[in-house]
Amino acid sequence: MTIKVMLIYPNHEGMNILPPAIGLLSACLKRDGFNVDLFDTTYYKDIYDYQVTKEEPKVNRLSVRPFKIPTKISLKHSSPFEDFRERVESFSPDLLALSATEDMFMLGVELLRVVRHHKILTIVGGVFATFGPDIALSFPEIDIVCRGEGEDALVELCKRLEKKQKFDDIPNLWVKKQDGEIVKNPIKLIDMDMNPLIDMSIFEEARYYRPMMGEIYRMFPAETHRGCPYLCAFCNSPSQTAMYKSEKGQSYLRRKKFDNMRKELIFYKDVMKAEFLYFWADTFFSWKGNEFFEFAELYEEIGLPFWCQTRVETVRKDRLEVLKKIGCSRMSFGLEHGNEKFRREKLNRRMPNQVIIDGLSAVQEVGIPFSVNNIIGFPEETRELAFDTIMLNRQFYADDRDAFPFVPFKGTPLRLTAEKLGFVKPNQIVNSILAHGKGALDMPQFPRSQINGLVKTFNFYVKFPESKWPEIERAESDTPDGQRLFDELRQEFIEKYWNKDLSFEDAAAGVDPHSPIY
Repeated sequence: MTIKVMLIYPNHEGMNILPPAIGLLSACLKRDGFNVDLFDTTYYKDIYDYQVTKEEPKVNRLSVRPFKIPTKISLKHSSPFEDFRERVESFSPDLLALSATEDMFMLGVELLRVVRHHKILTIVGGVFATFGPDIALSFPEIDIVCRGEGEDALVELCKRLEKKQKFDDIPNLWVKKQDGEIVKNPIKLIDMDMNPLIDMSIFEEARYYRPMMGEIYRMFPAETHRGCPYLCAFCNSPSQTAMYKSEKGQSYLRRKKFDNMRKELIFYKDVMKAEFLYFWADTFFSWKGNEFFEFAELYEEIGLPFWCQTRVETVRKDRLEVLKKIGCSRMSFGLEHGNEKFRREKLNRRMPNQVIIDGLSAVQEVGIPFSVNNIIGFPEETRELAFDTIMLNRQFYADDRDAFPFVPFKGTPLRLTAEKLGFVKPNQIVNSILAHGKGALDMPQFPRSQINGLVKTFNFYVKFPESKWPEIERAESDTPDGQRLFDELRQEFIEKYWNKDLSFEDAAAGVDPHSPIY
């Protein structure tokens, strides 16, 4: 009997970065002869209209540059739950394997719920499962949790199922037995260089396309590193680092061998006909010694445009110049907060503001377009502190900026802070504001309504002159008058800063890009 695995990827409409972990799991399973199918909710229109558990409507916000959706991408208007039921009954899987972030976990559970009567074994993996395994297993729809990397564990599970052998001793798996006992196996670090190339055939072709700088490209993810050397309090990296160090005495941060990088890159270029690549390392400049220049020499033969993300303090002008030469068309930086003291003491990010300004100025000088991400609504933050983030963003030029609310995801140090302060319960599953209106914390000194208001008007405050700020403050409100003002300001913003007759850089800035305020 050949085991059949249905991979499940619950996702927000429009969150269209292709998930490399899904492709890797599929490739590993197929390499060992297992049959694999995928159910992905990314292109279901208004998925929350169908969801059993109703939540708040989406929050209006101004973020990315508008773009045309090409004919290659078409939204689905059917019920994802009915479609999932039909796919499961048609494919008849032996295992349902759910990969979900915390804010997508409940959607995944609801999908599993509609087929639970078929009594198919279920497993869930991902960051939430890794740091909240007990919460995940509290749901009757979940039988097994995978903590950490799933490539080896999932394949071994299928081998045991095929041979009808017990599987409650597989590393990385927590297994819920019929009597409710949970068997907790130790964690294991995989050899990432033993992985096959990502299976791209598992995805519908629409997933190959992604917006970038106002256009759509056939774009694929490439892996250089796993892990991050930094310990930001709003990220799961500190917990991940600590977990592998305490349980295995090993570092989670490691680099793929250059030979394997090259094989992957050539595959995307020659077989998948990529137009654009992105490197999904948390910090792209996590290179040792001269490794970056070795990578650059390797990449020259690829010649495709790409984007990457890194930390501002890792920027060096000589690296940036090489990066541009080999095809870097965009970079992304996490600024997160504009108050040095708050950023150092609460977020464990220790670079001074001047380092941020100088680093981003160097990127601008070299001529690589870049975006900057910010977070609003941290525990113990105030509206006044949030305006320090706005003011810092006004001191440098960037091609694009965005702001997101802080969400206390399981596994982040700030989740524990939020729990201690009573802003979230220990077993609470939280949601991102991208899908729900209740994503942000609701704090006495900084209410949720203010956080959401600043998130949706963030770019107005950064770009428009301060004389316009009283009007922008009124546009933060969800009242009819506030919405009217928001729509008017949004139109004005688009006309000034997204004028297609200008170059992309000038359109994004709205002024001379060398002006000190930008």
